Amino acid sequence: MINTEQQGRQDKVRIEQIRLLLNNLGSSVLPGILVVLLVAYALQQQVDPLRLTLWCVVVIASKLVDFMDARRLLARDIRPAELPQLRRRLVVLHAIDGAAWGSLMWVGLNPASPPSWILAIAVLSGVAGNSMSILSPVLPAFIAFITLELGMIALKSLQSDALALNALGLAAIMYLATLLMQARNSAQAAKGAIELRFENLELVDRLRQASAAALRAQQEAEQANIAKSKFLAAASHDLRQPIHAQGLFLEVLGKTKLDQNQQSLIGHIQSATNASAEMLHSLLDYSRVDAGVITPQLQAFALQPLLNKMERELAPLANTKGLFYRSRDTAEVVLSDPSLIELILRNLISNAIRYTQQGGILVGCRRRGDQLLLEIWDSGIGIDPQQQQEIFDEFHQLGNPERDRKKGLGLGLAIVRGLTQLLQHPLRVASRPGRGSVFRLALPRIAVTNPLPAETPPPVSISQPLPRAAVLLIEDDDIVRSSMVMLLQSWGCQCMAAESLEAALPLLAQQTPALLISDYRLREKKSGTDAIRAIRKAVGRDIPALLLTGDTAPARLREASDSGLPLLHKPVSPQQLYACLAELLADSQP
Repeated sequence: MINTEQQGRQDKVRIEQIRLLLNNLGSSVLPGILVVLLVAYALQQQVDPLRLTLWCVVVIASKLVDFMDARRLLARDIRPAELPQLRRRLVVLHAIDGAAWGSLMWVGLNPASPPSWILAIAVLSGVAGNSMSILSPVLPAFIAFITLELGMIALKSLQSDALALNALGLAAIMYLATLLMQARNSAQAAKGAIELRFENLELVDRLRQASAAALRAQQEAEQANIAKSKFLAAASHDLRQPIHAQGLFLEVLGKTKLDQNQQSLIGHIQSATNASAEMLHSLLDYSRVDAGVITPQLQAFALQPLLNKMERELAPLANTKGLFYRSRDTAEVVLSDPSLIELILRNLISNAIRYTQQGGILVGCRRRGDQLLLEIWDSGIGIDPQQQQEIFDEFHQLGNPERDRKKGLGLGLAIVRGLTQLLQHPLRVASRPGRGSVFRLALPRIAVTNPLPAETPPPVSISQPLPRAAVLLIEDDDIVRSSMVMLLQSWGCQCMAAESLEAALPLLAQQTPALLISDYRLREKKSGTDAIRAIRKAVGRDIPALLLTGDTAPARLREASDSGLPLLHKPVSPQQLYACLAELLADSQP
C-alpha cells in the first residue's frame, strides 16, 4: 500500500508533468500557425482550395483551443482529484490535434505531384518529432497525438498505388515505433528530474517560479519581431539554456555510482548533447563574426603543430567513412591569429569530409613569394561554377534539400568567409563537379627562429575540488540555476544562488562571496554587468566575476564583450567552466 505521503508526492509529480506540458504548448502555438500558413501558401496551386482552407482552420483552431485551455489551467492551482480528468482531456485534445495535422494527407494531395506530398510528409514528420519534446511529459497525450498523425500518413500512403508512397507508409510506421520508444525514455527522464525538484519545499517554490517565468517569456515571445536574424538569435538562446543545464547535470550524474549500462547510457546522452552544442557553437561563431566582436591576436606561429592537431581530431572522422586523411609536413611559419586559423581550418576540413564519399582529404602548403598557400584538397562531389560563391552564404548547403542535421547548419563556410575577411587572408576555391575541390587560404609567411606554437593547451582535467570558496550565482532560469548549484557544490564550493539582483543583495549579509557568476541577460531588461557592478559596490571591493550568456544577437554580443569581464558562452562544458573558475579563484588569493 502506498502511504499518504508517497501518494501526495506522486500527485505533485503528475501535476508538474501536466504543468510542464501546458507550458510547452505556449512555445509551439505561433510556430505551428506559421507552419500551417506556409504549407497552405506552398500548396495553394496543387490542392483543392476549399479543402486546404478547411484544413488550415481546423489545425489553427485546434492549436488555439489547446493554448487557451493551457493558459486557463496554468492560471490556477491543479488539485490532485482533477488528475484523471485532466489526463483524459489532454489525451482527447491532442488526439484531435494529431488527427487534424494528419488530415493534410487527405486534403487532396495528388500522388502524381511529388513536390506536394513530399512537402506534406516532411512537414508532418517535423511536427511529429517536435511534438515529442512538447508532449512527452504526459506520455498518453503524446501517444494519442503521434499515433493518429503518423497513422493517417501510413494509411493514406499504403492505400496509394504508387510504390514510393507505399514505402513511405511503412517508413511512417517505423518512425512511429522509434518516436514511441524515445518518448518513453524522455518521459522517464522528465519524471526523474521533477522528482528531484520536490525533495524539499525550496525546490517546489523554484518550480512554481519557473512556470511563471516561462509564461512571461512566452508572452514576450509572442510580441517579438520574427525577422530572420532576431528569430535565429532568440531560438539559439532558448536552446542553449536547457542544453547548458543538461551538460552540467550529466557531469554531476557521472560522478555518482553507476553500473556499466548506466555509464554507457550517459555516454550516449553526452554524445547527443555535444552534437547539439557543436551546432549551437556554429551559430555562435557566425553571430560573433557578424557582430564584429572578434579582435585578431596576431602572432608568429608554426603551422605544423596546428596541422597535427587537426589530423588527430578529424582523421578518425574521415576513417569512419572509409576515407584517407593526409597532411604534409611543413616547417613554415606564418603571422596570424592561431585560434582563428584553427577555426577556419576546422570548418574547411570538416566540410571536405562531409561532402566526400570515396577517396580522401589532403592538407598541405605551398610557397608563393611572401605568402603561404594553405590548401585543403578533397575528392568529393565538387561544386558547380555557378555555386562557388553561393556556398559561402549562410545556411546554403549542397545536396541537402532535406536539411539532414548530420550535414550541419550550412554556416561553416559563412564563418570561414567572415574570418578570412577579418584577417585579410584571401581565400579561393577551385572545383569540378564529380572530381573534388581545393580551398586555398593565403597566409603571410615570415621567417623567425622561435615562433610561438599554434597548439592550444591540453584539456583541463577535473581532478581535484576547487578552493572551498563562497560563490554567488545570479541566474534567472530555474533549471540552469539548479544545475550550476549542484555542479559547484560537487567541486567543493559554497554556493549562494539567486534569480535576480534584488534577491542576491540580501544574501551578502550572510557571507561575502569570493567569486560572482552571473547570467548576462536577466529579467526586467537588466544585465549581468549591472548586477556585478551593484554587488561590487555593496561589498566595497572588486570581487572576481564571470559572465555567462546564451545570447547570439550581435548587439548583445557587443555589449557583453565591451564589459571587459570574462565571458563564457552557453552551453559551457564542465571542463571549460572548471578551468575558468580555477583561474579566477587562484588570482583572488592573497
